[in-house]
Amino acid sequence: MTADRKRDAREKILLGAIVVRAGLSTADRAFLLGGLLELARVTPRSSEHRRLQAIGEEAFKALERETSGRVVGRVVEATG
Repeated sequence: MTADRKRDAREKILLGAIVVRAGLSTADRAFLLGGLLELARVTPRSSEHRRLQAIGEEAFKALERETSGRVVGRVVEATG
């Protein structure tokens, strides 16, 4: 597997982990895509963007506190 393909696969895994962490692993795919398309319309650095980013940052911090894992690409990976 080339380095680009490995990087692409890792990115997809990390994004999937975010979906799971948000509690959306069983959500309808169309619902997820619709939500992401709406998020893509949020203007960067707008008050709504900052509000949502703060929620996400707090969720990552809580995850770090809850686990004895390590952060990999902003997603905590459990240590075994």
